[in-house]
Amino acid sequence: MSGTETQDRPNWADQLTGRKVLIIVENLPVPFDRRVWQEARTLREAGAQVCVICPVGKGFEARYEVLEGVHIYRHPLPPDGNSAMGYLLEYGAALFWETWLAWKIFFRHGFDTIHGCNPPDLIFLVAWPFKLLGKRYLFDHHDINPELYEAKFNRRDGFWRLLRLFEWLTFKSARTVISTNESYKAIAIDRGGKRPEDVFVVRSGPDLSRVKAVPPDPTLKRGRQFLVGYVGVMGAQEGIDLLLESVRYLVHERQRDDIQFILVGGGPSLTDMEQLAQDLNIADFVTFTGRAPDKTLFSALSTSDVCVNPDRVNPMNDKSTMNKILEYMALGKPIVQFEVTEGRFSAGESSLYAKPNDAIYFAEKIAELLANDEQRARMGEVGRRRVENELAWSYEAPKLIAAYEHAFSN
Repeated sequence: MSGTETQDRPNWADQLTGRKVLIIVENLPVPFDRRVWQEARTLREAGAQVCVICPVGKGFEARYEVLEGVHIYRHPLPPDGNSAMGYLLEYGAALFWETWLAWKIFFRHGFDTIHGCNPPDLIFLVAWPFKLLGKRYLFDHHDINPELYEAKFNRRDGFWRLLRLFEWLTFKSARTVISTNESYKAIAIDRGGKRPEDVFVVRSGPDLSRVKAVPPDPTLKRGRQFLVGYVGVMGAQEGIDLLLESVRYLVHERQRDDIQFILVGGGPSLTDMEQLAQDLNIADFVTFTGRAPDKTLFSALSTSDVCVNPDRVNPMNDKSTMNKILEYMALGKPIVQFEVTEGRFSAGESSLYAKPNDAIYFAEKIAELLANDEQRARMGEVGRRRVENELAWSYEAPKLIAAYEHAFSN
């Protein structure tokens, strides 16, 4: 092996040789789920055999395929639930398919570890029979579901208490926990009863070999001077309605006809948000792409002068790290978001922070950035350097391997 080839090999290469891992994720298909795909590729590079169970999705309809050495098994799933019955159907179908495919993979490929990614906090039910056979369960904590439910429905009822129970059972079932940030680690310890040494923080850092700027596409501005970009899910807790109210204020009260907004992503609220843009008489200023491939996403972000994260300030969003923030930073874009704990930790001085849930204040922060080319360039450079020097996936991958080594050691 040449010296160059040795240097190109990551320092975690072959550390998990002989291990067999099954990753289960419900809410997004792989490789569309960037975090899970990065984890799967890293584990594969470390020498492990990796299988993934996930749902089908637009552009990812094949029920079985092998990508970069990772075996991907996909299953059908009902539409996202927006009611108790909807959630029951969605989760029930997911558990059926996950259980069926887990046993299929067990006999076809074998595995020694199940890596469960929430939401929901029910994958421990799939893992339990295999734990009796000596298999390990590792929990990858992506969302805090009790807070997510409260953010969506603004209540703490019997279903909320059930989610707390499922969360507790998930933590108790897991030998090792992977948390996406320090706030989630605190929940694993305080609510889940985990020992600090059993919890590893592995952030969803962007893979800089994939997240790269592309030449801007001026047509996305639709003849206007500026473009403001958003990427993410269109759901109730994402605050898209607040962003559209900011657009309304800029267009109709500030008389700004020089700003185009582009919103990349799909989700259960997409149709409602498109209708809201019509109702606010701003539809001509807002482009909804729906769920889009990376080519469209990176073109939109690379063309944007400012990127935004309008997530409502609530316990869920305050404690969660949003992948979109790190991707904005990786592409050197200045950001506007509301004041939240983990959002400020990630972005630091690459973002301006609006008063919680104040759409007008949010709009003024956008206008402030658009008025100052030098400030935008400086903030974008701060964000890009922070990702390159601290937050990229290359810094997180060794922590993932360490979590696995810990799981195998006890």
